[in-house]
Amino acid sequence: MTSGTIFVFVLLCGVQTGHAGKILVFPGEHSHWYSMRAIIDALVDRNHSVTVLVSSSSPTVPHTRKERFDFNVFKVSMKKEDAIAAWNEFIDFWMNDTATKYERVFMLWRLMSKFMALGDDVCKGMFHEDLLHTLRESHYDVLLSDLATPFGDLMAQKLNIPYVLSMPPMLAYTGKSTTMCEIMGKTDIWFIRMYWDFEYPRPLLPNFKFVGGLHCKPAKPLPKELEEFVQSSGDHGIVVFSLASVISNLTLERANTFASALGQIPQKVIWRYRGKTPETLAPNTKLYDWIPQNDLLGHPKTRAFITHGGASGLYEAIYHGVPMVGLPLFGDQPDNLLHMKTKGAAVLDFYTTDSKELVDALKTVVNNPLYKESIMRLSRIHHDQPMKPLDQAVYWIEFVMRHKGAKHLRVQAHDLSWYQYHCLDVVAFLLSIVALITFLFIKTCRFLFRMYFRKTHPDDKAQKSKKE
Repeated sequence: MTSGTIFVFVLLCGVQTGHAGKILVFPGEHSHWYSMRAIIDALVDRNHSVTVLVSSSSPTVPHTRKERFDFNVFKVSMKKEDAIAAWNEFIDFWMNDTATKYERVFMLWRLMSKFMALGDDVCKGMFHEDLLHTLRESHYDVLLSDLATPFGDLMAQKLNIPYVLSMPPMLAYTGKSTTMCEIMGKTDIWFIRMYWDFEYPRPLLPNFKFVGGLHCKPAKPLPKELEEFVQSSGDHGIVVFSLASVISNLTLERANTFASALGQIPQKVIWRYRGKTPETLAPNTKLYDWIPQNDLLGHPKTRAFITHGGASGLYEAIYHGVPMVGLPLFGDQPDNLLHMKTKGAAVLDFYTTDSKELVDALKTVVNNPLYKESIMRLSRIHHDQPMKPLDQAVYWIEFVMRHKGAKHLRVQAHDLSWYQYHCLDVVAFLLSIVALITFLFIKTCRFLFRMYFRKTHPDDKAQKSKKE
């Protein structure tokens, strides 16, 4: 190898290294972590140094596992088992349809107390002086966080670095002058996990960047056993059933209702389920602790997807063109599935549905070609973008690093007080002007009236005096 070739090689390596940055990531849990993980992997592929800031009690972020990026684990007093129990109690609260009104109030109060304690614990661990000193010494270029994770904006302020926020579609720019809006106002770039295949046209801010479906990818071949079961479905195909990673099991009564309904359709069913095997489970249904959901939805024999309506699974269905039956549970899920229903790509059912209603919903989605046509239209829109969602996310993170933020995209409305934001000061000024003009008009009219009265009746006063 000549000296000139070596020089060019070293120069190219230097250029690539020069573009690399140091990124601090403060992720959410469960599906929020999986979406964030896709961005992290893409950043690492581009030679960026990524550090994931995570508490020792995190129930889903695998901080003890060796990865291509680093973990910075801060200690909290709460144990991982207690955090998992709190999340399970949160799910039980939303899925409990037998508790009385007073029982639900008590459950909600107890749940709020636990999460407030967890939040306080995380806050103390995050902002310990030793940890802050270590993070400052690392000289990160940007902080990437999730809306479901508290204190990300405060950490960015403490480290004096730009802030990029990832958020679900339901919470994108409500326009209300609230504490949450003030917090998000400090953000340089907002990653909105949606696109116009999902959302309706509306005005949004210039630092809103759409990254809906950034985790989606082409389907890979299924494991041999699973592929054999799928192929055994024949022309009827399969139905994929999953209620998210956060929901580990169902009540036996609800599981039996679902199993009974699934046994009445001609399709084979692959159901992600970890609880006790339902008594009504039919031969056409197979249970799995975990399923390769993206690969199953991308399989040509998949006819329908029964989903709770989380943004991650919903976008996988859009990406692969699979119509849905929605069983929303909580959070943004009812809103997400309502979007799909109004766009003709889903039948919106409810978690409290009975067996017959679920069967009817499945038959409608599978047998009515309009649902398949609608979801394929949305899928074509999703794929027809100038830049892939994941590339979009990576580009704007690198943009923020290159320009030390993106303040030129941030509207000044975030700096207004609440009365300025709602134009109450302008309204007060205009009302004052109207009141002043009204006052002057009345005074002028009274003055002119008196002058006119004196001119037209000059001797009225004299006559009145003479009579007296």
